Amino acid sequence: MSAGLGAGAPQAQAATVAGLTLPPAGKDIQRFDLHVPQSALNDLRRRLASARLPEAETVDDVSQGVRIDRLRGLVAYWRTRYDWRELEARLNRLGQYRTEIDGLGIHFLHIRSPHADALPVILNHGWPGSFVEFLDVIGPLTDPTRYGGSARDAFHVVIPSMPGHGFSDRPGRTGWDTARIAGAWVELMRRLGYRRYIAQGGDWGGSVTTQMARLRPSGLLGVHLNLPEFMLTNTPLGDSTPEEQAAIAQQQVFGAQGSGYFQEQGTRPQTVGYGLADSPTGQAAWIYEKFTDWTDSDHRPEQVLGHERMLDDITLYWLTNTGASSARLYWEFYQDTHELTVLDLPVGVSVFPAELVRTPRVWAEKAYKNLVYFNDDIAAGGHFAAFEQPGIFTKELRSYARLVR
Repeated sequence: MSAGLGAGAPQAQAATVAGLTLPPAGKDIQRFDLHVPQSALNDLRRRLASARLPEAETVDDVSQGVRIDRLRGLVAYWRTRYDWRELEARLNRLGQYRTEIDGLGIHFLHIRSPHADALPVILNHGWPGSFVEFLDVIGPLTDPTRYGGSARDAFHVVIPSMPGHGFSDRPGRTGWDTARIAGAWVELMRRLGYRRYIAQGGDWGGSVTTQMARLRPSGLLGVHLNLPEFMLTNTPLGDSTPEEQAAIAQQQVFGAQGSGYFQEQGTRPQTVGYGLADSPTGQAAWIYEKFTDWTDSDHRPEQVLGHERMLDDITLYWLTNTGASSARLYWEFYQDTHELTVLDLPVGVSVFPAELVRTPRVWAEKAYKNLVYFNDDIAAGGHFAAFEQPGIFTKELRSYARLVR
């Protein structure tokens, strides 16, 4: 990383909610209760009502991006039916906190299990996700007996917001890549008093989880991934078996047809950020496209996520104005070369059927010398595993955790 870039900028830019700066975070852990000003929600509806859209696409599929009839429907629902206050109240009931780590205020949910022997787990989101992805797994993970499970599968759950996302501060200087975030999450778990725990993640969260494992902090028992970090590397892992050939073909399709957002956010996050900061319709389309392409829904994410849950995530990005700051993680990725991270602590991998690239077992075995759990026979789900299929995700995490508790 070039140390001179951004040297004159402040180390952190405080998190905001609808233009209001959140109180500075300190070294202690502070309760954070949320109440977005009604004026901000009124402004959102005003902007949605005056949105200017382009003409319709010239194809009968999603090959040119979000179809105009789908976006119109989503925006109309957002303007007339969506209620942010329901999510706000749910978050305040669960328990939100902020603490300063490595110069940034970090936001996280922390929900302790009623079962004394519960195993702590830190759940790591990616883009364009957020802590919202994991809300429906909190109950089954923390209180399994209430959901027909066993107390032996209970977890204490920690869900941080990545720097530049949600209610965490936005880095004011370069250098906040997934390795640095991993170090911050290790400190977060230490500060919470957890001496034995596991980590889970997919997308950028998978990279952060992998980097946590590379650090081998005392107490980290193992990691579970639903999209391994090596899917982002240029490391050739093989091309001989049918499974490897299928994965390589998926990578090539993604590179040729689905990686435009990656290139834009990886090279010009500031430029794309202007439109995302100014237009909620633009922000909605930018995220909804990924729900359309990356869920196991035949390009109809409403069928698996519903309007409310999609808009919970989209509204979070809008109210916190994190279109640009979240995109900068892609820029950070482009600044370094990326080689295969080989891990030797216990690793579990769950391959959901509609993932962008389905991980072949032989690739996982090359990267993870202690691969204790691998499942590529999952009934449903795509890139947003916990968001789409909370029941299946919970089962997968439990199955892995039983091997390392």
